[in-house]
Amino acid sequence: MFDMGFLELLIIGVVGLLVLGPERLPKAARTLGLWIGKIKRSVSGMQREISAQLEAEELRQKLNEQQKKLDESVKQVKRDVESLAESGQTADESSQASGPERPTAEEAPSEPPEKRLDDALARARLDTPADEPADAADKDATSR
Repeated sequence: MFDMGFLELLIIGVVGLLVLGPERLPKAARTLGLWIGKIKRSVSGMQREISAQLEAEELRQKLNEQQKKLDESVKQVKRDVESLAESGQTADESSQASGPERPTAEEAPSEPPEKRLDDALARARLDTPADEPADAADKDATSR
């Protein structure tokens, strides 16, 4: 903070000795040291609080981003399920209109809708990274 060399400290010591005298100088130096220690501790405490607040804000932003990604994935899965349901209803309506015939192997879907739903959910899980800590306590534990 201050760039003070030996010469400056020597001059301050001599001036302090002349002003305060040899009896009061040690007590004044001790008191000054205690005040400087208190100031340093309070400044470092404020720095810790500020950095903790910044980390918490950063974590909130990451959490919001992950929530948005998760919401988008859920919407995509919902659209997939709705499209599967609509295609299933159209297939049912067309089979009812044509009669009680069973669909041939070419007309039948290759996978059941439940399997396609599971695949869509698995894709949604893969889109969201799981290596991020869930909260600040986990982040602190991993950083130590």
